[in-house]
Amino acid sequence: MSPLRGKVGGRMSKVANGKLFVLIITALVDMVGLLMIIPLMPFYARELGGSALIVVILAIAFTTAQLLSAPLWGRFSDRYGRRPALLVGLTAACIAYVVFAFATSLWLLLLSRLVQGAGGGTVGVIQAYVADSVEPDNRAKALGWLSAATNVGVAIGPALGGVALRFGRSGPGLAAASLCLVNIFFAWKYLRESRDMTEAHDKKPRASRTVIGYVIAHPGEAAPRLIWIYAIAMGAFSALMAILALFLADRFGVGKDRIWIFYTYVGFIAVVTRAGILGRMVERYGEARLSRIGLALLATGLATLPLARGYFTLAIVVALIPLGTAFTFPCVTSMLSRVISSRERGLYMGVQQTFGGLSRIVIPLWAGFSYDHFGKTVPMFTSAALVLGTIVLSLGTDDGRKSEAAVVAQSAESENLA
Repeated sequence: MSPLRGKVGGRMSKVANGKLFVLIITALVDMVGLLMIIPLMPFYARELGGSALIVVILAIAFTTAQLLSAPLWGRFSDRYGRRPALLVGLTAACIAYVVFAFATSLWLLLLSRLVQGAGGGTVGVIQAYVADSVEPDNRAKALGWLSAATNVGVAIGPALGGVALRFGRSGPGLAAASLCLVNIFFAWKYLRESRDMTEAHDKKPRASRTVIGYVIAHPGEAAPRLIWIYAIAMGAFSALMAILALFLADRFGVGKDRIWIFYTYVGFIAVVTRAGILGRMVERYGEARLSRIGLALLATGLATLPLARGYFTLAIVVALIPLGTAFTFPCVTSMLSRVISSRERGLYMGVQQTFGGLSRIVIPLWAGFSYDHFGKTVPMFTSAALVLGTIVLSLGTDDGRKSEAAVVAQSAESENLA
């Protein structure tokens, strides 16, 4: 039985299911490899004489390269196809893992992060791949499954990295590179192009900077508005995750030996929600309304986290955050795929990742600064206010259900007149 069914779109085709399955496996394996080395990066940097500032620079280098490369990958995929863009991006990640494995200086670590971040710009390509392959009424659910797969990778990647570390300092990097090679072969063997490339060459796609300027200059229009909602909400969530460990340590005395429990808890709720609940919620409420519900849950979780007293209330409040993100991001991305043509879908998805990446730098930097200078609760209240602002921005967004209802009503009226 197909995992994805829609009231309007019905059961997904076997071809769409097959492509989605391959994309989910590809995204899962890619995230496992990434998380095998991410937790070890600060320790490697310190062994090479790096300070805390250097560790932060390494983290930002990845995000910066990712946000700069995302629209380029999107435009490349619009012009030459999703499949070659994805394969090139995975190859770049494989090279980065090898550099990480044998890095003997901070500069080589920085190089590995830059190359890895550039390869990570394929997130927008994968999202465009899903949008090409899945019927519009099933896109939010498909994107939810894809996101659930990446959350599974986040959960098991660090454990596999710890196992690989037993084989020496280069073990995790080489293991991640090997896994990436398997992933490249798997995608090359089983993943087929998702769109008609004859159409893609009829007209040269716009430059990335043109679309970025359009999003900035026209925030009230459909596609830019959805990109801004995604970026601001993503930045607010990333800001919380950047300081969550510090907050839990300072407020509840959670040490490094128990901090994994909270991250696993968040990841578990995210996986269950996106894989088991999201589809039914989309069918019941629609993408536009469900995204606003998600934003409200996220804002509530951020605003009430500083007020939590005891582990029971903390568990309830923290649960609102992955619930909110699970309802928000797949729906917003699915709606974005509806309002742009397939010829520029990869470009716009890449631009969305660019704005999201920029917010994942700026808002967390503010969170860290305000945490140190203005109080431990200020970052969460700030993030909550930003998310509340996106709810206002989302008013009037349409997931296509209103248009479909209008078409049905018009057809019925025409039949009656006839």
